[in-house]
Amino acid sequence: MKIEHITSHNFRGGNIVFNASIGAYKSPPGIAAYAVTKTALLGLTKALANGLAKDNIRVNAIAPGVIKTKMSEMLWSGDGDQGEKDVVDNMEVPLGRLGTPNDCAGTVAFLVSDDAQYITGETVLIAGGVQARL
Repeated sequence: MKIEHITSHNFRGGNIVFNASIGAYKSPPGIAAYAVTKTALLGLTKALANGLAKDNIRVNAIAPGVIKTKMSEMLWSGDGDQGEKDVVDNMEVPLGRLGTPNDCAGTVAFLVSDDAQYITGETVLIAGGVQARL
């Protein structure tokens, strides 16, 4: 992605929010390619934030944990509520539940709002309190 391409359209301000993953920080066995691509988004977020700041374009990312969606269904759908409880227990989620799409949407809404106008180059972990850092 060339910064010149983004700025050639005379954008003056705006936001980019990448969807990374907790897998960028801690990855279970067998999904190395997924983890590498999500980790790359963390670096891309920082690099673009530096390059686009002069054009008042803020670049951030979210890194969701297990969010209750079709993509993660194989992790939590077994044995009814017990499957979800097992995932929460195995991941040691302090808030005691899986995330929802609305948890992510609220964070993205904040990141693109004026309330976050001095935030760029950051990744927000949305994982119910699960700690993960590089």
